[in-house]
Amino acid sequence: MFYENFLKTSEYKKLSLALSGAGACALFGLPAAGRALVYAALHRSLGRPLCIVTPGEAEATRFAADLNTLGVAAAVFPARDYLLRPIEGANREYEYRRLAVLGDLAGGRLTAVCVPSEGLTQFTTPRADFLANTRTLHSGDLLTREEITALLLGAGYVRRDRVEGPGQFSIRGDILDLFAPDMDKPARLEFWGDEIDTMHSFDLATQRRDEPLTKIHVSPAREVLFGAPEEAAAALRAYLKKQRGKKRTAMEAVMAPDLAQLDAGLLPPSMDKYLAVRYPAPATLLDHLDDPLLLIEEPASIREADRATAYRRNEELRGLFEDGALCAGLDKLYAEPGWLHAQAGRCRTVLAENFARSLPDQPLKELINATAHSLPAWGGEVSALVDDLRPMTGRGLCVTVLAGTERAAAGLAQDLRAKGFAVTTDPSAPAAKGQVQVLPGHLSAGCELPFANYAVLSARAFGQNSAQKRKPKRMKDALNSLTDITPGDLVVHQNHGIGRYAGIQRMEVQGVTKDYLRIEYDKKDVLYVPVTQLDLLSRYTAPGDSDKVKLSRLGGGEWTKTRKRVRAATEAMAKELIELYARRKQAHGYAFPPDDTWQGDFEQRFAYDETPDQLTAAAEIKQDMEQPWPMDRLVCGDVGVGKTEVALRAAFKCVMGGKQCAILAPTTILAWQHFNTAMARMEAFPIRIGLLSRYRSAREQKETLRGLRDGTVDIVVGTHRLLSDDVKFRDLGLVIIDEEQRFGVKHKEKLKEAFVGVDVLTLSATPIPRTLNMALSGIRDMSTIEQPPTERQPVETYVLEYDEGIVSEAIRKELARGGQVYYLHNRVETIEECAARVGKMAPGARVGIAHGKMTEEQISTVWQQLLDDEIDVLVCTTLIETGVDVRNCNTLIIENADRMGLSQLYQIRGRVGRSARKAYAYFTFQRDKVLTEIAAKRLSAIREFTAFGSGFRIAMRDLQIRGAGSMLGHSQSGHMEAVGYDLYVKMLGQAIAAARGEAPEPDKSDCLVDITVDAFLPETYIPDAAGRIEAYKRIAAIETAEDAEDVLDELIDRYGDPPKSVQGLVDVSLVRVTAARAGIAEIVQRGADLLLYSDVVGPAQIGPLLEAMPNRVRYQAIGRPGIALRVYTGENPLTILRDAVALLPQGKRTQAQ
Repeated sequence: MFYENFLKTSEYKKLSLALSGAGACALFGLPAAGRALVYAALHRSLGRPLCIVTPGEAEATRFAADLNTLGVAAAVFPARDYLLRPIEGANREYEYRRLAVLGDLAGGRLTAVCVPSEGLTQFTTPRADFLANTRTLHSGDLLTREEITALLLGAGYVRRDRVEGPGQFSIRGDILDLFAPDMDKPARLEFWGDEIDTMHSFDLATQRRDEPLTKIHVSPAREVLFGAPEEAAAALRAYLKKQRGKKRTAMEAVMAPDLAQLDAGLLPPSMDKYLAVRYPAPATLLDHLDDPLLLIEEPASIREADRATAYRRNEELRGLFEDGALCAGLDKLYAEPGWLHAQAGRCRTVLAENFARSLPDQPLKELINATAHSLPAWGGEVSALVDDLRPMTGRGLCVTVLAGTERAAAGLAQDLRAKGFAVTTDPSAPAAKGQVQVLPGHLSAGCELPFANYAVLSARAFGQNSAQKRKPKRMKDALNSLTDITPGDLVVHQNHGIGRYAGIQRMEVQGVTKDYLRIEYDKKDVLYVPVTQLDLLSRYTAPGDSDKVKLSRLGGGEWTKTRKRVRAATEAMAKELIELYARRKQAHGYAFPPDDTWQGDFEQRFAYDETPDQLTAAAEIKQDMEQPWPMDRLVCGDVGVGKTEVALRAAFKCVMGGKQCAILAPTTILAWQHFNTAMARMEAFPIRIGLLSRYRSAREQKETLRGLRDGTVDIVVGTHRLLSDDVKFRDLGLVIIDEEQRFGVKHKEKLKEAFVGVDVLTLSATPIPRTLNMALSGIRDMSTIEQPPTERQPVETYVLEYDEGIVSEAIRKELARGGQVYYLHNRVETIEECAARVGKMAPGARVGIAHGKMTEEQISTVWQQLLDDEIDVLVCTTLIETGVDVRNCNTLIIENADRMGLSQLYQIRGRVGRSARKAYAYFTFQRDKVLTEIAAKRLSAIREFTAFGSGFRIAMRDLQIRGAGSMLGHSQSGHMEAVGYDLYVKMLGQAIAAARGEAPEPDKSDCLVDITVDAFLPETYIPDAAGRIEAYKRIAAIETAEDAEDVLDELIDRYGDPPKSVQGLVDVSLVRVTAARAGIAEIVQRGADLLLYSDVVGPAQIGPLLEAMPNRVRYQAIGRPGIALRVYTGENPLTILRDAVALLPQGKRTQAQ
């Protein structure tokens, strides 16, 4: 409706006339949402692409969202940090986002680009080069492997064993996987000879294929494309030859280390600095658009932002020049200042400001003043909306209401019709005075445009609705995919104990080829385990240094003793656990009533948009609270994904149900923050909130305690002071424990005893492995919140050797953009010296210190100064990991990161990047220090998991690295060490089932099979060792015929059709399950006989077998009891075995352990 009305206005006529040729005009008076409407209409009427330049990335993101709602395909082209130093572990998130936009522009999939001015002035790949390295592939295209490899390497892709992120490809036989920056999901191509046979997208986590694709676009994976290392080296040397004098000497020094790597056939990570070498005539985003409308948002603000950027850039370049990482001739990375100004004269340009102010010396063809004003977002109450709409429709305005979802729009249209409005839900309805159009979607704000006789109202946006449907995650796989074992790792064999894995060996025994895992034990003993029995092995995670672990002796009785000891411990523990949880289930909890109108009102007042995960978690918690038994739920969510809000909704529900709620935080400052958040969120409601901590005087504490006793205090927030004996509640209904990983076992035991019968909600970003384990073994309920709030961006993470140049540049860069820095130095003795060193690195910066030996008051003062922006750099110990939210702290530097635990590093990294600004984390370790194996694994894990929502995966990985520690009290970790984590969990699972009185599942590892069948995965089928082990693990885990089909599907999917020996592996795995259920302990082949040993199957059970296979079966009772099956020449022993085992009675199982 706006489009029709707008085309009739004089404002439109002036604009379209001014934009009929190059030159600038100015547009005043419209708020941002109004300008988005005008830009969308101009695009539609003039048919030109839009380039919207904003002062920063937040504004660009908002414009892109608005334009997409208005039917214009738009994306953000962000600024990125050039990689100019040799940092190995950089993630290229921003570069990939830029390349995705260029790819979509080249493919005609975008008609508008929103770009912060810094992103626009940054040079990128020229259009011709970009198109030369872009190719569209269809099914049926002919391409040799050499051609496709050359194409991908030339376009900047990296070859890997398996694709795990953008910019990578992998080739396995006839299957090519690749992930271009502009793809939502990676693609898998299957070849038939040189022809592309099929194309599918696939899932990164499971590596299984999803939807079929008709075509894929392969676009460049780097902005600076050099092709092969030798080509790059030749280009650099040619450029160097042209230089003279001092410039040449400086350039030689800069290029030397990179040339050495190129000559060795490696591409250094910091090739960005050679942009001018590769592209003598560099290009910007504007060169990728054909005669666009250049829309410059708030030129005055852009000028300010550019000034700050230029200052920061010069500081950065100065540091790089001083450190010899860059030199004159290689510093042409951005367009000159004033370049954007010049473009305004060359393109069809609109300069847009909210209100008329002077536009600097820019000749203008036209000044257009269109008056309009913003309208607040509509909160969801129909009565309030009706009050807003009546006067508008009364004045004859056409009004569009954007209601969010399709469902909300349909409901609202019905409500408004009932109130007597003329309502349409047709997007292309003609404009009519007083009409109300209700559509799905959101704008950043509403606005009224009297000159076009039009207004738009928008509902508050709830999170991002991502186009990709999220698949339910398969929890159990999370553990599987992390257990890659490599030769030299420690493993536990269920029957023989701890040994060292020494690789896979293929051996021929009795004319049959099989793969065996070679395990070395004490006294140089070696055990060969057929790969079909891989499930008997699990990774052994040493608690400390893996070199000090004592290997078991083969055939010694010591391992049997250890297993017995651990089994007794797990049984005792299972009983304890089951009793505790049974006590909870039987304890009569309180069933809270369903939500009332106040609850709805409270949730409506949340100022941000919930993510779908948050809504799910909140719903699960409320459902638990309405049950008659006590809740025990763990909410895992990244630092800063909004767990607090979910908890406050539960607290509110508790108070509405007439009960009291206690919120327990690990530190005084955190308790203080929760107290303030709760006060702010609940101020509109008659709820009394108390705080018990050292921040309160004795008198105030006394009052709060009295209030808790007589029921006048509804919610109390506190530290472990809440566990003191003098704290008595009148009617406690819910306990919320925040940052659970910070409380010691003692405190937790006390909690469990104190609050039986009370609902318990635990919040944690990285649940400590023990609790994660409980939740995984199904004893506690668990909700995970993975999606970050709309605004948040992943933290750019670097792992590097400590280098003062890089560190000081990182600090200066953050301070230049008005931010603050955390500098983590984890030794109290030397923290003062460290602070002095930091002061020298950033002259003029205000440096503060915080560590655990300071008193609570001192620490609180420091936090307060940090929040009030009186400290620029805080040098501190790990104390900040449970710190306060300081949204302005967006750079984190950690010394000796290799000495910290993984969940700790992760938790600390979550302290930055809590706003819409990009954040940086630098994890440094000492120069020339050889990292211990665990430390190296930790650092690489952090780098792998830069995405949000990885706190949970980190805890999984930490479980592997650290073992699960004590499950209930202090005693268990010794047992965990004795048998290794996986076996411990398995034994615990069996003990819990037994304690619950369930018959234990027959375990296929109780049946060993060794028969003459080819059973192995050939290298030609799965080339990389880690992939083979993973496949063996999947096959060994088969329990049912469906599992077997699923595994075969996956193998065909990832590696093509399996050879016969793979089918043999799968069949053996299935036979073991059936045989174990029938109580068979071992199956071996002696010559032409298959021997099935069992203490359970006797002559009475083999009747059906004798009938079905006469002259083949005999029972032997002498020596070891069992059944003998004859196999005649030319028969497949596996087929005979499968048929025979199927005829035995199922469900029994051997008692011999």
